[in-house]
Amino acid sequence: MISPLAYVDAGAKLGANVTVHPFAYIDKNVEIGDNCEIMPHASIMSGARLGKGNRVFNGAVIAAEPQDFKYKGDSTLVVIGDDNVIRENVVINRATTQEGQTFIGNGNFLHEGVHISHDTHIGNHCVLGYGSKVSGNCFFEDYSIFGGNVLASQGSRVGTWSMTQTGCRFRKDVPPYIVAALEPTTYYGVNSFILSHQGVSDKVIKHISHAYRIIYQGNTSLFDALLMIKDQVPMSDEIQHIIDFINDSKLGIIGR
Repeated sequence: MISPLAYVDAGAKLGANVTVHPFAYIDKNVEIGDNCEIMPHASIMSGARLGKGNRVFNGAVIAAEPQDFKYKGDSTLVVIGDDNVIRENVVINRATTQEGQTFIGNGNFLHEGVHISHDTHIGNHCVLGYGSKVSGNCFFEDYSIFGGNVLASQGSRVGTWSMTQTGCRFRKDVPPYIVAALEPTTYYGVNSFILSHQGVSDKVIKHISHAYRIIYQGNTSLFDALLMIKDQVPMSDEIQHIIDFINDSKLGIIGR
């Protein structure tokens, strides 16, 4: 399952049924779980930890050194879960310090040309479209979706079941359950189609829409908007998550 034309360092640890195609490069201090496939010209660098069932396509670079001037040459990590698809020319940087970690969960799909920078956390079942770039220390909740060529600035957060449309760039947080669009990037509506497809009831979707009308059209401070949501919108897990996400925001949210 390992081509004689591939380079696999003697210190790398490969699980069962791992396929390594010709001209792939696997460095020392690498761990690759069962049933992974590493395509030609992919590079798995020192510090990579891959779970099971991952597919890494041509030209991808996993655990590249962080592009961070604070990096001092420490042995740091990228930790990747199970069943991810990492397409051509994706670059994933490892952490800047040993205390940090670049993390990618399970079941994500990273399209061609995506770049995930140091110390970023990507949850589970996220989709990042062609050429999207994620700066360092970002945090993606599960089921986040990017169109193509989206730019996420340093330290920004992306909420669950949000859809950020092609070409957007943002320096603040994208709240959960919304569609983000336009320039500058702002709230464009609730991601109703996806939420309905995933079994969220029409009633809860209406409550989410009501909450975001208060936030974006209420002509009040964000603090007061959250108080109004608690008072006017029936509580559910989704509404509570919106409140918690905004309360935890350090950069503020897009469009506010």
